[in-house]
Amino acid sequence: MTETKPVFDRLGFWLWIGSFLIVLGLALWSPDTRSVVYIYRHGSEAFLSREPLYHVQAAMGYLYAPAFAALYVPLVKLGPHLGSVLWHVLGFGALTFAAMRQVRKVDGQEQTWLVSFGLFLALPMALAALRNGQATILLTGACWFLTLSALEGRRAESFFWATLAVIAKPTAIIMLLLVGALRPRLIPVLVLAVLVVLAVPYGFAPADYINAQYHDFFRMLTSMTIDPTGPFVPADFTAPFTRFGMPLSEAEATIVRVVAGLLTLWAVLQLDRRLDSNIGGLAIFLIAAFYMCVFNPRVEQNTYAMVAVPAGLSIALVWREKEHAVMRWLPAILLFVTGLTSVDLRLHALFHLWLWPISTSIVACMLVAWFWGRGRDKVPTPGAVAHG
Repeated sequence: MTETKPVFDRLGFWLWIGSFLIVLGLALWSPDTRSVVYIYRHGSEAFLSREPLYHVQAAMGYLYAPAFAALYVPLVKLGPHLGSVLWHVLGFGALTFAAMRQVRKVDGQEQTWLVSFGLFLALPMALAALRNGQATILLTGACWFLTLSALEGRRAESFFWATLAVIAKPTAIIMLLLVGALRPRLIPVLVLAVLVVLAVPYGFAPADYINAQYHDFFRMLTSMTIDPTGPFVPADFTAPFTRFGMPLSEAEATIVRVVAGLLTLWAVLQLDRRLDSNIGGLAIFLIAAFYMCVFNPRVEQNTYAMVAVPAGLSIALVWREKEHAVMRWLPAILLFVTGLTSVDLRLHALFHLWLWPISTSIVACMLVAWFWGRGRDKVPTPGAVAHG
């Protein structure tokens, strides 16, 4: 596909940047419209007023660690408009630079094309989360940086990104567990990061208040269920069963999650041994992001932004390898078109919740199979041109 190379050398990247600039304009114009940033702001305001952060029974609203509320205070002080813009920039910057760092590790002279084409494919699935200011975007960038830093044995960087990831969302613990299994020497660093996150709020509020918040926080985390009749409707692997009248029980869902978790651990350990370091980080993070989207009990549709960019970059690598048409076209079309199903209200109503876990699972399984087949082979030598 040499004829498309000049187009995607720049098009996807500038569409990614341009779309985000539009998001920034909308956030500056009306920071609380189609946004979840006001939840973070209200959490910090409650923290400053020493009011409860959590609604344990509903398990809705502010769902983040007390450290998030404490550290978001400076953005609250800047006001809703500037604070919202800076929050969007923080998440977008972390994710974009993580993708660029990943691509720089890949051999070859087509790195610009890889990141551009990958971001183009990921944009429809990631755009809603970018628009809403979801902490998932920051979580994705931090976990990706953590993966790369850990595989390179960088302790200080691993500590920083692990800390930021846990602050962004408690589900980052899944990534920390995988990293600890991959690099046991980093376990003390990861434990220290968690302890720092737990300790941070005590520097900004009385111990009695923080203890009460942690009590509610851990109660809330353990009370989340797959009940589709509650205020939160999950979009994980249970969603298709619920949509088609075969809802899973909590016990059945838990068994599936445990089995999937063990398979994920086994897969990342194997790929760490089989793949060269230049693409090993991408394969490992793709699998981890897939698990955190499809098997995490607290998944909404915008959570799938986490797997969009690593999947897009992986598909770009497949295109560069001159793989057969099915391996190139099917995951590319599924990833791109799935993201577009939310553009129209009628399509959104038809495919809401159930399509995304199915299509994401197909894409992820195809890409993991491709990485597995790579073995210890290296990515094409510089000068290879294989864009379809």
